[in-house]
Amino acid sequence: MKTLEKISDFFGKYMAFIVLIVAALALFAPGTCLWIQTSWVNYLLMIVMFGMGLTLKLEDFKLVFTRPKDILIGCVAQFTVMPLLAFALGKIFGLDAALLAGVILVGTCPGGTSSNVITYLSKGDVALSVGMTSVNTLLAPLLTPAITYLLLRTTVTVDPVSMFLSIIKVVIIPIALGFIINKLFGKVTQKLVKVLPTISVIAICLIVAAVVSHNSEKIMTTGLIVFAVVILHNLLGYACGFGLGRLLHMSVPKTKAISIEIGMQNSGLATSLAGTAFPDLAMATVPGAIFSVWHNISGAILANIYNRWTDKSETK
Repeated sequence: MKTLEKISDFFGKYMAFIVLIVAALALFAPGTCLWIQTSWVNYLLMIVMFGMGLTLKLEDFKLVFTRPKDILIGCVAQFTVMPLLAFALGKIFGLDAALLAGVILVGTCPGGTSSNVITYLSKGDVALSVGMTSVNTLLAPLLTPAITYLLLRTTVTVDPVSMFLSIIKVVIIPIALGFIINKLFGKVTQKLVKVLPTISVIAICLIVAAVVSHNSEKIMTTGLIVFAVVILHNLLGYACGFGLGRLLHMSVPKTKAISIEIGMQNSGLATSLAGTAFPDLAMATVPGAIFSVWHNISGAILANIYNRWTDKSETK
């Protein structure tokens, strides 16, 4: 077990470099990673969510539901900060119609389950992160097409039933199972959680490899501008979330969760929506694909930074 813990510490410490190496390999030598199917992504996320469930206790969720203000703040920020940033950056950099549509779709989508993983690795408030992601995703069938229409003056069709079932399958059920097992077999799970970072990093690497390798040609043809927009969109989202948390005097774990939730989007959903909503704009899927890669890399770096940030004086 000690050997596994050392391996887990190594993966957690060097996660950013590992993800970056995997992304580069998938981009420049996609043939090496094409065996990883994009259809595996949800299952990989389910494994990670189950692992996170093993770390949660009833007290974590009691805190969230007895203080809904934090979730409300995260939801409002999610559907205002990221869409407006996407629109502003797209206009400032003069993106064409297809890329602008793709960037705005990334901005109007809810936070992704990757934010829950990064919050966990950052020692942030995981229960708050899961709560925000769940609520944001349930609001997305209404807010994503509405905000997209306001910004682009066009329509996006979202299947609310499919989205609802997706959040139940990928997030709620795996976490609930992990939570129940932790409740019934707490002594065993306490030993297992020490190696969970390894599983999380491996899952993220496989997700990145799948997304990049299957979209490598599109990614390579977009030029540097869209990369700059995607990177700035993500980093400014983190910064706005961090600033909001400090402005409202939130605790360190909650500030981490808010920052990560706002900065990391469900880019997989954005890529899927772009393909169906804008069939005549093939390049609209590219921003979502690039974001899928970049936010895992930046999230890994941020996790390393946030992991060292603690404030024991705060009890809020």
